Amino acid sequence: MFNICLVGYGYWGEKLARNFESSEYFNILSIVDKKKFSLDLAKKKYTKITAYKNYKIAVKDPLLDIVVISSSTSTHFAIAKYALQNHKHILVEKPLSLSLKEVKKLNKIAKFNNKSIFVDYPFLFSGTINYIKKIIENKKYGKILEIESFREKAPLRKDANVIWDLCTHDVSILTYLLNSTPYKIQTIKKKNLKNYPIDTVYVNLKYKNNINVLIKNSWISPIKIRLLKIKFEKAILFSDENESMYKIKVYKKNTNNYILEIPEIDLTEPLSKIVEYISNSINNKKNKLFSNNFNEKVTHLLEKINKNND
Repeated sequence: MFNICLVGYGYWGEKLARNFESSEYFNILSIVDKKKFSLDLAKKKYTKITAYKNYKIAVKDPLLDIVVISSSTSTHFAIAKYALQNHKHILVEKPLSLSLKEVKKLNKIAKFNNKSIFVDYPFLFSGTINYIKKIIENKKYGKILEIESFREKAPLRKDANVIWDLCTHDVSILTYLLNSTPYKIQTIKKKNLKNYPIDTVYVNLKYKNNINVLIKNSWISPIKIRLLKIKFEKAILFSDENESMYKIKVYKKNTNNYILEIPEIDLTEPLSKIVEYISNSINNKKNKLFSNNFNEKVTHLLEKINKNND
């Protein structure tokens, strides 16, 4: 069993804690949060933990195996660096960091200390995205012609803009599915709210094989949208993460109309899959998903999108 320290017991930290606690492979040894209210909630739910306000004291514990970082985005790099320097594996809520330079530094430390970096890109562990990946690899519906992705409505943040928040999902999914980088990037950014960073972005990415990708991300919306649309030569696929059961609908081309097909997919919570993946990776000393500089590729593209202006 691996001992973990969770840094940040907020909205997402609570979800991570629940999934690690439910696993037979992990034990939550400590939880860190600057807010007394959050620590009180954590201690009430996980009575055996040690609570800390200072992550540096918690991370020094020699019994710890992995540090799970679910703090504010701007703190990810410093905490991750400190944990790796203290010979701990790390899982970091997306994004890993706000710059490629920092990600490279983390990878260098991890390699030197023989520790693994895991990033919580939840959709890479979802039944929907892995079903789509198999379709693409098997060329079931022919070539991809176009991809559209829409993510709207999310909590407002001040330490990172909507690109580093919502677009991280799109970029990690595209990197995973296409195993390629775009040769052309166009970005339109909108700042609609005072005292907040960019809250809306439109991104156009062009990949080889004439694949065109359109992304729209926005914090400002009355409804939550998580829709991925992929146009193949022989079908159009809709993936809606807001659906409870029928998350994927495939409209297969049939002369002048379409035939609807609803496939069966794995509906297991992605976070529980991440927990299982981490356990297997540490035991087997292999981190397949995050090999080949995956985190660097994701961060590099996000950095380009963030700097680009149409």
